[in-house]
Amino acid sequence: MHETVQTSMPLLTPDQREQLLANGRQPGGDHVPVVKFFNPVGIGTWLATELDADNDTCFGLADLGFPEIGSFSLEELATLELPFGMHIERDIFFTGAFPISAYAEAAHETGSITAAIRILSNAARAGRGEGA
Repeated sequence: MHETVQTSMPLLTPDQREQLLANGRQPGGDHVPVVKFFNPVGIGTWLATELDADNDTCFGLADLGFPEIGSFSLEELATLELPFGMHIERDIFFTGAFPISAYAEAAHETGSITAAIRILSNAARAGRGEGA
């Protein structure tokens, strides 16, 4: 019997890496999140706005039960081994639409990044005249 090895998707595309690095060269800005990472089998959501020149230290909003702004390691996310052979994943459907401060405020009010994204996405659609 052959064992199938599943490789995980890269956490960043080259374009995302370049945008995060460009944002990192302008620290302190209220940047729009470039990428969303999530734990597919449990708690954990991250919105990244900046990447330091070390190509490891990201800045953004992290939610491991309580959303907070800060830094996190891209390498740690990439090497985290989850149950069932799963890994942290990049949300390929996420597109940041608001500055990180808006996501942080909404996440603190709702208790999670996921709820904040839902509320802000609905507000953006309503603002464009689209249905909820």
